[in-house]
Amino acid sequence: MHRITLIGKPGCHLCEDAREIIARVAGELGVPWSEVNIETSDELRERYWEMIPVTLIDGVQHDFWRVSEDRLRAALAD
Repeated sequence: MHRITLIGKPGCHLCEDAREIIARVAGELGVPWSEVNIETSDELRERYWEMIPVTLIDGVQHDFWRVSEDRLRAALAD
């Protein structure tokens, strides 16, 4: 089973958009997901700050800035 992780931060409008899409797709497909605040980790901040929100599937970067619902569904179908 796949797992989605959203890396974002509070007050980020792109993160809010990504959260809505991920929650909808994950809910429909029964895929677990979680959100990580980039501000809680120096490692995440250094790696992803310029790209948030970042979507990981099974720990591997899938998308950044904008989440494509179609691409997310296709990736989870594998």
